This record gives sequence, structure tokens and C-alpha cells, in this order.
Amino acid sequence: MMVFMDRKFVAEASIIINVPRDIVWNSLVNPKVIKQYMFGTDVVSEWEEGSSIIWKGEWEGKKYEDKGVIIKLRPKKLIQYSHFSPLLGLPDKPENYHIVKIELTNRGNATFVSLSQDNNNTEETRAHSEQNWKMMLEILKKLLEKS
Repeated sequence: MMVFMDRKFVAEASIIINVPRDIVWNSLVNPKVIKQYMFGTDVVSEWEEGSSIIWKGEWEGKKYEDKGVIIKLRPKKLIQYSHFSPLLGLPDKPENYHIVKIELTNRGNATFVSLSQDNNNTEETRAHSEQNWKMMLEILKKLLEKS
């Protein structure tokens, strides 16, 4: 497992989705649903701690294949994974990976989704990541609440 001392510039996003937690959880681990709210990304993973996770797609006209590892998986509560994107132009080294953590908690019949992504290089990249995560959570909310 990767452990880092200084995980600066943490992007954070959260939202309340008016559906039960098990429905939100399914949307986090079901590739067909992920593709609908994560900008058309195809995700491949066995969804077990220690298993790989791969994101494939096209972003702003560029094909990409990001990768990571599932660090923690607590069904219907928490998913935490590492993430590396070659599009950032950095070497594929542990210090260039983000750690993304998504937590789900009940809010009555709704679900509070809290997300963080650490290790953004600058305040600008942190703000950009945060904006993307907020947009993704809004799309997820609309998708799940209309179902």
C-alpha cells in the first residue's frame, strides 16, 4: 500500500442524493452506470481491495487510459483508490498518484456523498479537479433521482 507524508492540495466535493445508499453504492461500482455520469469513461475492476482499476475514454479530444488500485472497499460505505493519469505528463511513480476517497452516509432516506482527491500539484490543478468532481456528482444526482 502506498503511504505519503505530504498529500497537498486536496480537492473536495460533496452532495446529497435523494435515493437510498445502496442505490448510490451500485452507481459507484457498476461500469454501465459509471459511464453515464463519469464523462463516458469505461471502468474495469474486480472491485476488491488490492485489485486494479482502469479508466478508459476520451477527454477534451485525447484518448486516455488511467490506472490505479482499490485501497479500501467497505460496501455501501467507502471506496478508496489510487489514480494515475498519463495525461498529466508526469512519470508513472507512486508520488504522482492521487488517492480518491468516496464515503456514503445516510441522511434520512437520502445519501450524503463525500469525495476527496489528494496530491494535486498546484492550487490551480486542485481547483480544476474539484470542479470536475462537483460536476460529476451533479450528473450522478440527476441520473439517480430521475430513476
